Amino acid sequence: MSKQETKHQTGGHTRVKIRPKKPTNYNVLFHNDDVTTMDFVVMLLMGVFGRPQEQAIYLMLKVHHEGKAVVGTYTYDIARSKTEKATRIAREAGFPLRITYEPNELLPF
Repeated sequence: MSKQETKHQTGGHTRVKIRPKKPTNYNVLFHNDDVTTMDFVVMLLMGVFGRPQEQAIYLMLKVHHEGKAVVGTYTYDIARSKTEKATRIAREAGFPLRITYEPNELLPF
């Protein structure tokens, strides 16, 4: 029996109650490169990821100094959609910015 199932005895019948599993969240990461401009990264963070300017600048600098940074955590569909949209915008602008998403392994508290 999985962690999402519980059994209850009711008379001669066993009832199985299935609790839906909470969707796994995914981290979206920006990776540093030597071509994509800082201004363009800030614009993407504000336009696609809805980050206020101060936070977008902070995240851009984190990517620049550390090589990559988590810029948001979303459900799978949203992470994939934002990653694809931001990558498309970067390619159309001629930038090789690498944007990925991966499962968030942190457990909610």
